[in-house]
Amino acid sequence: MEKVDLYQYERELWNQGINYVAGMDEVGRGPLIGPVVTACVILPHDFVLEGLTDSKKLSEKKREIYYSYIMKHALSVGIGMMDEKIIDQVNIYEATKLAMYQAVENSPIIPEHILIDAMKLEKLSMPSTSIIKGDSKSISIAAASVVAKVTRDRMMIDLDQKYPMYGFKSHKGYPTKKHIEAIQKYGLIDGYRLTFQPIVRIKEKSYNK
Repeated sequence: MEKVDLYQYERELWNQGINYVAGMDEVGRGPLIGPVVTACVILPHDFVLEGLTDSKKLSEKKREIYYSYIMKHALSVGIGMMDEKIIDQVNIYEATKLAMYQAVENSPIIPEHILIDAMKLEKLSMPSTSIIKGDSKSISIAAASVVAKVTRDRMMIDLDQKYPMYGFKSHKGYPTKKHIEAIQKYGLIDGYRLTFQPIVRIKEKSYNK
């Protein structure tokens, strides 16, 4: 299998004199609870981290190690998040966009160009490139993917300590069979996305009893 050049997009921009190239990714569009989290990461030109790729392809242990390395060596990291109330109000796609704009605003260094995983952001004040499966094609997007994933997973682990019966530590809020069964047994707690179909169905069933 041909090895992907994870620096291809960044290098093209750096060669044009664009120094601050950011990668942007999101985590948490599918879960039933908690915020959607985004990260905007600018890496130095000499950044190297062997094995860095899409966070979903990495073990939890690896993600934690990579997260620490990225946070230590990145030039800039901005985090954005939109909670369940915003998600229910505007829908998950629009909430993800809002979280991405927020991540750019929270970036200590203003990016000159942003590489985004799949999404298109029309209201950015700087140029951007949308890359399908960008988290496995761009080192900056891969870094953003890891930062967003670890940030959100840690929130789910905190929630698990508060409500261990829901199993948040294992499923991270995604609609697994065990998660659905826990909601049916223990009910809804704060943070659930009330417009998501599995939750809507559970609420309808409880009303019709």
